[in-house]
Amino acid sequence: MGGSKFTMSSYKFYYFQVRGRGECIRLLLADNNVDYEEIDVAPDLETWVKEWKGKMPFGQAPLLQDGDLELAQSMAILRHLGRKIGRSGASIEDRAKLDMITEHVEDIRNGYVKMIYTNYEDGKDDYIKELSGKLKPLDTLLQKWGSDFITQSIAFADYNLFDLLDIHLTLSPSCLDDFSTLRKFYEKVLNRPRIKEYRESDGFKSRPINYNRKQ
Repeated sequence: MGGSKFTMSSYKFYYFQVRGRGECIRLLLADNNVDYEEIDVAPDLETWVKEWKGKMPFGQAPLLQDGDLELAQSMAILRHLGRKIGRSGASIEDRAKLDMITEHVEDIRNGYVKMIYTNYEDGKDDYIKELSGKLKPLDTLLQKWGSDFITQSIAFADYNLFDLLDIHLTLSPSCLDDFSTLRKFYEKVLNRPRIKEYRESDGFKSRPINYNRKQ
């Protein structure tokens, strides 16, 4: 990313060239003008298995290198970066809200990933039918809390929620029609200048949402 650096650290981000579980991390880095290098660990399956898989703490990507710290697990990476750059809430109550939303988002994402990779053809329609019941609590809570983001200012969990909504709008373009608060939140994040710039980049446009290219 060009421009001034928000952080003094030099980050390396290891992941596949898909949006997947790495996209919320890329969004946070882009929106906060954090300089980083991205390393593609799987230009092909053989490279991933022979050169990278065994180097990952849990045999999976993504991985963030922050100086001497090597950090795996996408939500651990996201929270770590949020704390380092001041995007982790202003109070204990804020952090509780951010964690709660993150857990629900990951519950939804886990179901999405299972459908995409194991039951897309037969399970997509039923998944979409059940989606509104999973999104409604998010809409209700954001409406109740009454701020533009999960808390008063954008934080790590907002990037994860935005990405979840974004991939579901690809799966089901009408999925937010009944959820005006979620729609407002989505558009608020979407129209942040650095988010818009990132999403217009060749890197973003060239990456499929999922490794199997189903979406």
